Amino acid sequence: MNDVNLQRDAHEIRRLRGDSTPTRMSIWRRLVWLSLCVAVVAALGWWIQSRPTPPPRAGRFSVGGPMPVVPATVQKGDIAITLNALGTVTPFATVTVKTQISGQLTQIAFQEGQTVRQGDLLAEIDSRPYLLALDQAQGQLARDQALLRNAQVDVTRYRTLAAQNSIAQQQVDTQVALVRQYEGTVRTDQAQVDSARLNIIYCHIVAPVSGRVGLRQVDAGNYVQTSDSNGIVVITQVQPITVIFTVPEDNLPAIMKRLRSGATLQVTAYDRGQKVKLATGKLVTVDNQVDTSTGTVKLKAQFDNEDESLFPNQFVTIQLLVDVLQDATVIPVAALQRGAPGTYVYAIKPDNTVTVQPVKLGPAEAERVAVQSGVAPGDRVVVDGADKLRDGAKITLPEAGGAAPSEAPGTEQQRQQRRRREGQ
Repeated sequence: MNDVNLQRDAHEIRRLRGDSTPTRMSIWRRLVWLSLCVAVVAALGWWIQSRPTPPPRAGRFSVGGPMPVVPATVQKGDIAITLNALGTVTPFATVTVKTQISGQLTQIAFQEGQTVRQGDLLAEIDSRPYLLALDQAQGQLARDQALLRNAQVDVTRYRTLAAQNSIAQQQVDTQVALVRQYEGTVRTDQAQVDSARLNIIYCHIVAPVSGRVGLRQVDAGNYVQTSDSNGIVVITQVQPITVIFTVPEDNLPAIMKRLRSGATLQVTAYDRGQKVKLATGKLVTVDNQVDTSTGTVKLKAQFDNEDESLFPNQFVTIQLLVDVLQDATVIPVAALQRGAPGTYVYAIKPDNTVTVQPVKLGPAEAERVAVQSGVAPGDRVVVDGADKLRDGAKITLPEAGGAAPSEAPGTEQQRQQRRRREGQ
């Protein structure tokens, strides 16, 4: 009886703990589900292996087929050797107009921002005090001229009397000295008269140079003096106008060689973003020393600036045409690749395969670059589609009705730039 009770208690404890022993039916059910899963996986694998493989797609990213590319023909052409630099527009002349005499400013005869010519009236100063000074100087001159004439008459008379031994020679010498004294006084009086007349001229302030006037620094009615630092107005000569820019000292020998040969180097000014062409001028001078802190040298270019597109202190981008490389072998920049062989292109062979061809580059212009060795005029190179190519890869070229090799991307832009350069 006790054993039965113990077994019942143990069974009850296992039931409360969840440790009931699985039955034969539950084990069989698990085996059936496991078999079904294995069958489904095997069927799925068989279906994947037995389905037909689709043919490879034609296109750039297809695997195993010829790659479509865009070719370009290596050509002969001229390459402009240019230098790009940042420059600052500077007036051909900057003049601060100041008064040369002191007085009350009675008139301002210009409009701010006006273009004036040399000699145009800018302002007037009250001239009445200087007119009175002129009258005074003229009166003093007349008085001393009369004294001089009287002294000269006495000299003539004294010399006659001295010849007759009527007076001493010393009296004649004294009179001659008096005449010379009056002559000096008259010359001083004449200088005073001329100075007074000049002051009257200075009362009319005129433009010393042709140019554009800025904002006036003083208004009419003020008393102006020669010690005023601001002056009356500033005139900047903008036709012609200059641009100062810097280039690395390594480029100086080529520039000086061209200048010594008598060549005129063309300079083109663009806006800061290099999108708008502002003016075309010429290089006029090179500074006499290199800036040791930057390793650059200053150059000055001159522009006619007839349309006033260049403004003083404006920042511009300068393109200096140093030389033109004639009949160079040129290819589009898009054809260049860089990797383990160095700089190379994919050259197209007659059997529509490509080969890696190392090239040695020369000067570049826009979307074109000169090639010193590696390819020859008439060869064809890949300009688009080279990202998936390798040495010996098969390629497909555009149809005959498509773009010709010479019409590769960027060629039209190159022709436009060449026409603009020839028209300058």
